[in-house]
Amino acid sequence: MRTAKTTPEQAVALFRADQQLLLDRINGLKEEDLRAPYYVSDGPLGHFCDSLHDLVGHILMWDEITLAVLRDARAGRLHWSIDPRWETPEIGSALNIGGVEAARHIPSDLLLHRYHSVAEALVAELEQYDEDTWTDPSTGGGFDGGIGALAEYASTPPNQVVFGHAARHLQPEPSAA
Repeated sequence: MRTAKTTPEQAVALFRADQQLLLDRINGLKEEDLRAPYYVSDGPLGHFCDSLHDLVGHILMWDEITLAVLRDARAGRLHWSIDPRWETPEIGSALNIGGVEAARHIPSDLLLHRYHSVAEALVAELEQYDEDTWTDPSTGGGFDGGIGALAEYASTPPNQVVFGHAARHLQPEPSAA
């Protein structure tokens, strides 16, 4: 059975810190600066983001999925993204490509509005749990662990620090050796 590595309070703090990393990088930038070429570290499924605008869209898509995963679990349902048919490298890559492409058609100010709105909703979702409900294994839908483990699983890239999605992609550009 999967167990959470965090408490609800730690999860909120880690999520906010990760969100802030990206906000610190983009605050004050204009549309053309957000869309300018920018090095974004590849994820485990490849390269999808060519700008900070792309990265906001990518992180936003996964935050929205995480929020839906948690809300479905609270309702006793398995979210589609946790279904094994969706958890393949090919499907994950397709979702990443599609999410970033969709974000490219949205003005940066609207994308950032949505980014903030989803972040607030995800924090509110995480804050409703106490230590007991965080570890309660009755998340519904067949997930083998409590809501805390599910939150960590849904919001963390494979083999990365929990709630460290933006940090994963904002790693320093490799030096030309």
